[in-house]
Amino acid sequence: MGNLRTYSGITTKIRAMQAKLLTDADFENITNLKTVPEVIEYLKEKPAYTKYINRMDTSLYHRGNVEKVLSQSFYDDYTKIFRFVGMEQKKFLKTYWKRYEVDLINYCLRIVFNHYDVPFDIDYKKEIFDKYSQLSVSKLVLSKNIEELIDNLKGTEYYSPLQRLRESGAATLFDYDLTLELYYFSMMWKEEKRLLKGKEKEIFIRDYGMQIDLTNLQWIYRAKKYYNMLPPDIYAMMIPIQYRFSKEEFKALVEAPTVEEFIKQVGLTRYGKKITFDEGYMLERQCRNILKAAYLSDRRHNPYSVASINAYLFLKEGEIRKIISALECIRYGLSSRDISGYLGGVTQ
Repeated sequence: MGNLRTYSGITTKIRAMQAKLLTDADFENITNLKTVPEVIEYLKEKPAYTKYINRMDTSLYHRGNVEKVLSQSFYDDYTKIFRFVGMEQKKFLKTYWKRYEVDLINYCLRIVFNHYDVPFDIDYKKEIFDKYSQLSVSKLVLSKNIEELIDNLKGTEYYSPLQRLRESGAATLFDYDLTLELYYFSMMWKEEKRLLKGKEKEIFIRDYGMQIDLTNLQWIYRAKKYYNMLPPDIYAMMIPIQYRFSKEEFKALVEAPTVEEFIKQVGLTRYGKKITFDEGYMLERQCRNILKAAYLSDRRHNPYSVASINAYLFLKEGEIRKIISALECIRYGLSSRDISGYLGGVTQ
């Protein structure tokens, strides 16, 4: 992996796919639309989404179906990349896919804990999960309780950590979410470091290490600001990996006695100059921007490597997230200016 001959074809294909991503002008136009159907009609003209929207009856023009269309577009892109790459890259992509397995399990956990109705249409997920996943979508979404859901995970890597949690007693939805997230991040860190070699391993460690740092940072902030959690409880929910944080810095963040002291300690770290806690600057958005800059920098300096795949999938996920956020804002009648501010800029 990580050379011109291995990546020349896939890099060219990804560049063609990236040309179909929405532009700044597209997002500006979307923020000026007034209804969800108007957004759907706008997306119908975009190459990445047109074939899916054209299958929809106009009576189905609502947010839930739009999210399915967006998911299908992402799954389609993932499939195109997977089919095009060699065996080594396929191993990387199979591990990458586990993010969506965790998302599916989390979705099913919410159905069970909150007694939601089973979604009426899951075929759009089932098709791709049957191809690339160890999970059975049909079994999981039809689980009637937590016991049945976990039993339906037997034979998968997720069964053991969730079964241990179930046996521990009255676990909450938060406990299950946290267990899955900790398992996922630790597994990815271990597996991709094992699979990748040389420069590609270096790229992964840098990008994923930053993602882990920034995820921990967000969790600490929320734990202190919204839940007044004590340091021992915060340590228990941390991903047990630090990349750019020294042990002393990490300890100072977790054990800061107040939110104000936490913010001060963040300023002393390597991320301090890139993050502000001023009102109007969402921490999650800032963290995504830091990661985006890292992914694009890696692709720029190492175009014929896994960095090209990483960057494209990150950008596609970001585009889908922005479209869904814009739809929510439009549904609640926000002004175009407010929507643009909420999206935090539209640059891809």
